[in-house]
Amino acid sequence: MVVTGEVIEENGRLLAYVTPWLSPPLPPRDDPRRRTFNLELIETGWAVFFPIYPSLPRDTDLTLAVDAAEKAWQNKLGAWHDFGDGLLLGYEYRACLKLGAADPANEPPPPPSERVAEAFRRVCVDVRSREILGLFGYHRIDPPHRLWVWQKDLAEARGILDLHDPV
Repeated sequence: MVVTGEVIEENGRLLAYVTPWLSPPLPPRDDPRRRTFNLELIETGWAVFFPIYPSLPRDTDLTLAVDAAEKAWQNKLGAWHDFGDGLLLGYEYRACLKLGAADPANEPPPPPSERVAEAFRRVCVDVRSREILGLFGYHRIDPPHRLWVWQKDLAEARGILDLHDPV
Protein backbone atom coordinates (compact mmCIF):
# COMPACT_ATOMS: atom_id res chain seq x y z
CA MET A 1 0.00 0.00 0.00
CA VAL A 2 1.27 3.48 -0.89
CA VAL A 3 -0.12 6.57 0.81
CA THR A 4 -0.08 10.12 -0.54
CA GLY A 5 -0.68 13.19 1.57
CA GLU A 6 -2.78 12.55 4.65
CA VAL A 7 -3.18 8.90 5.60
CA ILE A 8 -6.52 9.02 7.41
CA GLU A 9 -8.90 11.78 6.33
CA GLU A 10 -11.53 13.59 8.40
CA ASN A 11 -14.21 10.92 7.78
CA GLY A 12 -11.86 8.20 9.02
CA ARG A 13 -11.10 6.74 5.58
CA LEU A 14 -7.67 5.44 4.65
CA LEU A 15 -6.29 7.28 1.61
CA ALA A 16 -3.89 4.99 -0.22
CA TYR A 17 -3.14 3.12 -3.42
CA VAL A 18 -3.21 -0.66 -3.08
CA THR A 19 -0.39 -2.03 -5.21
CA PRO A 20 1.30 -5.38 -5.77
CA TRP A 21 4.74 -3.76 -5.41
CA LEU A 22 5.95 -2.13 -2.23
CA SER A 23 9.50 -0.99 -2.84
CA PRO A 24 11.45 0.82 -5.56
CA PRO A 25 12.28 0.60 -8.32
CA LEU A 26 8.85 0.79 -9.90
CA PRO A 27 8.14 -1.78 -12.59
CA PRO A 28 7.85 -0.39 -16.14
CA ARG A 29 4.57 1.37 -16.87
CA ASP A 30 3.09 -1.50 -18.94
CA ASP A 31 4.15 -4.19 -16.45
CA PRO A 32 1.08 -5.81 -14.79
CA ARG A 33 2.77 -5.41 -11.39
CA ARG A 34 2.46 -1.63 -11.83
CA ARG A 35 -1.34 -1.78 -11.81
CA THR A 36 -3.24 -0.83 -8.68
CA PHE A 37 -6.42 -2.19 -7.19
CA ASN A 38 -7.69 1.40 -7.22
CA LEU A 39 -7.26 1.64 -10.99
CA GLU A 40 -9.02 -1.68 -11.53
CA LEU A 41 -12.01 -0.44 -9.51
CA ILE A 42 -12.14 2.72 -11.64
CA GLU A 43 -11.77 0.76 -14.91
CA THR A 44 -14.63 -1.56 -14.03
CA GLY A 45 -16.93 1.26 -12.91
CA TRP A 46 -17.00 0.30 -9.23
CA ALA A 47 -15.10 3.37 -8.03
CA VAL A 48 -15.19 7.01 -9.03
CA PHE A 49 -11.88 8.74 -9.60
CA PHE A 50 -11.79 11.50 -6.98
CA PRO A 51 -8.55 13.48 -7.42
CA ILE A 52 -8.02 16.28 -4.90
CA TYR A 53 -5.20 18.80 -5.26
CA PRO A 54 -2.51 18.77 -3.88
CA SER A 55 -2.55 14.95 -3.46
CA LEU A 56 -2.60 14.13 -7.17
CA PRO A 57 -0.94 11.23 -8.96
CA ARG A 58 1.88 12.03 -11.37
CA ASP A 59 0.85 13.30 -14.82
CA THR A 60 0.96 9.93 -16.58
CA ASP A 61 -0.87 8.17 -13.73
CA LEU A 62 -3.44 10.99 -13.61
CA THR A 63 -4.04 10.59 -17.34
CA LEU A 64 -4.32 6.82 -16.95
CA ALA A 65 -6.93 7.18 -14.19
CA VAL A 66 -8.94 9.83 -16.05
CA ASP A 67 -8.95 7.67 -19.20
CA ALA A 68 -10.07 4.62 -17.21
CA ALA A 69 -12.86 6.61 -15.53
CA GLU A 70 -13.99 8.06 -18.84
CA LYS A 71 -14.18 4.61 -20.50
CA ALA A 72 -16.14 3.15 -17.58
CA TRP A 73 -18.55 6.11 -17.71
CA GLN A 74 -19.00 6.01 -21.49
CA ASN A 75 -19.46 2.24 -21.58
CA LYS A 76 -21.71 2.27 -18.49
CA LEU A 77 -19.71 -0.31 -16.57
CA GLY A 78 -20.19 -1.41 -12.96
CA ALA A 79 -22.20 1.01 -10.86
CA TRP A 80 -22.85 3.21 -13.92
CA HIS A 81 -24.58 0.22 -15.51
CA ASP A 82 -26.46 -0.88 -12.41
CA PHE A 83 -27.58 2.55 -11.18
CA GLY A 84 -27.26 4.89 -14.18
CA ASP A 85 -26.09 8.44 -14.55
CA GLY A 86 -28.15 9.50 -11.53
CA LEU A 87 -25.97 7.51 -9.13
CA LEU A 88 -25.34 9.60 -6.01
CA LEU A 89 -21.57 9.67 -5.60
CA GLY A 90 -19.89 9.44 -2.21
CA TYR A 91 -18.92 13.09 -2.02
CA GLU A 92 -22.44 14.13 -3.07
CA TYR A 93 -23.92 11.90 -0.38
CA ARG A 94 -21.63 13.37 2.28
CA ALA A 95 -22.63 16.91 1.19
CA CYS A 96 -26.31 15.94 1.59
CA LEU A 97 -25.62 14.63 5.09
CA LYS A 98 -23.92 17.88 6.08
CA LEU A 99 -26.74 19.97 4.63
CA GLY A 100 -29.42 17.93 6.40
CA ALA A 101 -27.68 17.22 9.70
CA ALA A 102 -29.81 17.52 12.81
CA ASP A 103 -28.99 20.46 15.03
CA PRO A 104 -27.67 19.71 18.52
CA ALA A 105 -30.39 19.88 21.16
CA ASN A 106 -30.83 23.22 22.91
CA GLU A 107 -28.68 25.05 20.35
CA PRO A 108 -29.91 27.40 17.66
CA PRO A 109 -29.43 26.09 14.13
CA PRO A 110 -26.48 27.54 12.22
CA PRO A 111 -27.27 29.96 9.41
CA PRO A 112 -27.80 28.25 6.05
CA SER A 113 -24.60 29.82 4.73
CA GLU A 114 -22.59 27.90 7.37
CA ARG A 115 -24.20 24.58 6.39
CA VAL A 116 -23.48 25.24 2.73
CA ALA A 117 -19.87 26.24 3.50
CA GLU A 118 -19.39 22.98 5.43
CA ALA A 119 -20.94 20.84 2.70
CA PHE A 120 -19.13 22.45 -0.25
CA ARG A 121 -15.47 23.01 0.66
CA ARG A 122 -13.76 21.96 -2.57
CA VAL A 123 -13.68 23.80 -5.88
CA CYS A 124 -14.35 21.70 -8.97
CA VAL A 125 -12.15 22.01 -12.06
CA ASP A 126 -12.67 20.42 -15.47
CA VAL A 127 -9.58 18.21 -15.71
CA ARG A 128 -9.58 18.44 -19.52
CA SER A 129 -9.81 22.20 -20.01
CA ARG A 130 -8.50 23.27 -16.56
CA GLU A 131 -11.52 25.58 -16.28
CA ILE A 132 -12.54 26.39 -12.71
CA LEU A 133 -16.22 25.46 -12.26
CA GLY A 134 -16.42 26.64 -8.65
CA LEU A 135 -17.91 25.22 -5.49
CA PHE A 136 -21.25 24.34 -7.05
CA GLY A 137 -20.52 23.81 -10.75
CA TYR A 138 -19.42 20.18 -10.64
CA HIS A 139 -22.74 18.93 -12.04
CA ARG A 140 -21.98 20.67 -15.36
CA ILE A 141 -19.41 18.02 -16.30
CA ASP A 142 -19.38 14.24 -16.18
CA PRO A 143 -17.79 12.60 -13.10
CA PRO A 144 -14.66 11.35 -14.94
CA HIS A 145 -13.62 14.94 -15.70
CA ARG A 146 -13.86 16.38 -12.19
CA LEU A 147 -10.72 17.51 -10.42
CA TRP A 148 -11.09 18.95 -6.93
CA VAL A 149 -9.08 21.68 -5.21
CA TRP A 150 -9.37 22.72 -1.58
CA GLN A 151 -10.39 26.38 -1.41
CA LYS A 152 -7.29 27.25 0.59
CA ASP A 153 -5.09 25.76 -2.17
CA LEU A 154 -6.81 27.38 -5.15
CA ALA A 155 -4.33 30.24 -5.65
CA GLU A 156 -1.39 27.83 -5.64
CA ALA A 157 -3.20 25.35 -7.91
CA ARG A 158 -4.00 28.12 -10.41
CA GLY A 159 -0.29 28.55 -11.07
CA ILE A 160 0.86 24.95 -10.83
CA LEU A 161 -2.00 23.39 -12.81
CA ASP A 162 -2.57 26.37 -15.13
CA LEU A 163 -6.20 26.75 -14.03
CA HIS A 164 -8.42 29.52 -15.39
CA ASP A 165 -11.84 31.02 -14.81
CA PRO A 166 -14.68 30.36 -17.29
CA VAL A 167 -14.45 32.39 -20.48
